[in-house]
Amino acid sequence: MWWALFAAFAGAALWLQSWRLALFGLLTWCLYQFTLVPTLCRVLKREGYPCAERVRGRLFACAPNHQQLKNDAVWRLVGLRDPFQKGDPDPDPETGGVVHSPYVRGRLTQADRALILLAAVGTLVTLVSMIYGFR
Repeated sequence: MWWALFAAFAGAALWLQSWRLALFGLLTWCLYQFTLVPTLCRVLKREGYPCAERVRGRLFACAPNHQQLKNDAVWRLVGLRDPFQKGDPDPDPETGGVVHSPYVRGRLTQADRALILLAAVGTLVTLVSMIYGFR
């Protein structure tokens, strides 16, 4: 359904030759990638395998401790440390099995990294184009 909506935006933008409609379609795709796409948590568990819980949006995780690890990974993606991090980044008390550091456990997959960066660039392009387009 979502891809039909994106195709409709693209087709309407081409048909009407409207850059504003094309930007709105791009912004809708970015919102979809950030918050609505059905995906998996994918934070590495302490045992070494990725979490397979379903979530909505590439920025979200299944539980508060996994969300904190994912937030840290998103901040590292832009080269910064999480300014909102309080205390231990991995308060999960599980023991046994292979233990990975929170840095390793919170790494984003290559596909998630690429799509988050593309959606961020698309959002910036949309905002800058809207600001300069209305002059």
